[in-house]
Amino acid sequence: MKHLIIFTFIALLSIPAQAYQAKVYVWRDENGVLVFSDSPRPGAEEVEVKEENSVLPSIDTSILDIKPKIIEDKYQVVITQPEDNATIRDNSGSVYVAGGIKPIFKRGFSVQLYLDGKPYQDPQNHSMFALRNIDRGEHQIKIELINEKGKVIASSEAVTFYMHRASVN
Repeated sequence: MKHLIIFTFIALLSIPAQAYQAKVYVWRDENGVLVFSDSPRPGAEEVEVKEENSVLPSIDTSILDIKPKIIEDKYQVVITQPEDNATIRDNSGSVYVAGGIKPIFKRGFSVQLYLDGKPYQDPQNHSMFALRNIDRGEHQIKIELINEKGKVIASSEAVTFYMHRASVN
């Protein structure tokens, strides 16, 4: 009976303390695993918990522009090689074309080269081309950037070059 009165007295004293601050107890179970609980048990140690109240200042959001903005990627495509009105002297008729894309070439995009207004081979995922066996004379090249949906999103200015090849008489 004496133990019951002492236990009841301790329990009554601990109720108001638990309302102000939760206590945490720690012990190891039979498998050696660390156990945390809010209920005490024999052999458990009380862990000191520091509770700090965080008060965040209110922010006036009426001055913020929170409307979603549509960001449009404005791509630019340029042909850096050959230069406009360049003369290429190559008896095999080879021309190397280099293009530049700004701001950045994204995955899923492709590049189509046009030679004299007609697509040259299939679109590819980079802007370097090697043209082979190009006839003598004046030619125009142009590069188009195509997005993953197949839509042309940027196009270069046409570049004119002149192919010189030795003739056999």
